[in-house]
Amino acid sequence: MGNNSAASEDAPALQEVLDALDDPDCRSILRQTVEPMTANELNDVCDIPKSTLYRKLELLSSASLVREWDTINSGGGRVTHYKRSFDNVMISVDDTGEFSVSIERPPQSTDERLVDIWSMMGDEV
Repeated sequence: MGNNSAASEDAPALQEVLDALDDPDCRSILRQTVEPMTANELNDVCDIPKSTLYRKLELLSSASLVREWDTINSGGGRVTHYKRSFDNVMISVDDTGEFSVSIERPPQSTDERLVDIWSMMGDEV
């Protein structure tokens, strides 16, 4: 079984990554999401208003810095979990002066890949 990460996360836009990393609330969320957390848990530990928290999570998700997936709550409904999706972010500049971003990601387990597939299927329904 492999060390896969989602292909769509491989090439985020440089400006999206810079915007997310420049934001203090986003950095606070990234510090907390070493392990999966729900928005309610993040709201408690980051002390960010819930409406702001969801905007920051969207910014982090767009920059491919946070991965999100849904689980089914035992009482019904879905619960979204968030986890930091990188080990290292590197910004570089080439000989022509062009900047680029590369993100080193931890390997995903088979279970994590199945969760991603299941979440995508739920979005389609």
